[in-house]
Amino acid sequence: MVDSEGEARVWRGGGPHAVVGRGVAPMGRLPYGAEVDDPEIEMRALVGCLFLVACSAGADKSSTPEGGSGSGADDTAASSETDRPDDGADTGGDSADTADSGDTADTDATEDTGTDQTWPLEGAGTLTGSCGDILTPAILADPTPLLLQTELDLGAEGFDPDTLSEGGTEIWTDGNLGGSSAESEVVAYEVLYRCEAATLLKTEGEIVYRDPGGKKTDFLVELDGTRVGVSVTRAVGWPREDPYTTEQATDLLADKLGDIPLSSANVAEEDAWSRQILSVIAYEPGHATSIESAWDLLTPEVRGDTILFVTATLGEDDALY
Repeated sequence: MVDSEGEARVWRGGGPHAVVGRGVAPMGRLPYGAEVDDPEIEMRALVGCLFLVACSAGADKSSTPEGGSGSGADDTAASSETDRPDDGADTGGDSADTADSGDTADTDATEDTGTDQTWPLEGAGTLTGSCGDILTPAILADPTPLLLQTELDLGAEGFDPDTLSEGGTEIWTDGNLGGSSAESEVVAYEVLYRCEAATLLKTEGEIVYRDPGGKKTDFLVELDGTRVGVSVTRAVGWPREDPYTTEQATDLLADKLGDIPLSSANVAEEDAWSRQILSVIAYEPGHATSIESAWDLLTPEVRGDTILFVTATLGEDDALY
């Protein structure tokens, strides 16, 4: 049975087959509180109640309770939105962000910056002047004579073998073939190393010559893949503090430049160089000025294809002279 609130109720009481109902029954109307003894009527009433219960349950399933989920269609739509493949717009945005990150460009910039070289290279004293990879392969291949000028201030420390480059240390350790010019030869190499990144190939005693008693040079270096012989001399008079004249400088250059083609002709094929550098270590800047003036007065035949590298020294430099 269904009560006034629409709820079906069945009471068992007043006998084994008593049914108490209230409200309207779909199989007929019974007086309130009436007792039914007819089994057929009782059965019909019971079936009617069951029918109402079944209908009520069906109605509950089809209705949407307050606060419950939506219809099956809504659930399907929600599921479709969840399972729908990404349309690619977000992915494209992510790709654009990656492309704009600039990581690769920063790496390239770092690599380019890392290749920059500061001249002169580190070493003893303060080195200034014509310094900074000037002797390129093109310059070395050009037979035109060339003058380069530098200045080395050794300060209060003076000449210190512990501050030498690897090549300078080897020249210092091996020594030369005579005389007291080992320090000046080391300084000449250090200037070439720091200004031109020269690499020592052989010291004076290691170079092979056709005639062991003939003219020689002081050491052999490599500059940008080119073999270059280096002859070293000192511009200094006596007393040392006396002015060094252009005439003295001219005599010195003429003598040393005259030996260069002779040593070039004497070197064995295995150590042959393409041209030579004459390195002049000058006692002070005034001496270097005289050397430069004398160079300008020399004929092209005397200069030949020689590169003149003049280095004036300052500070505690007595050990070099």
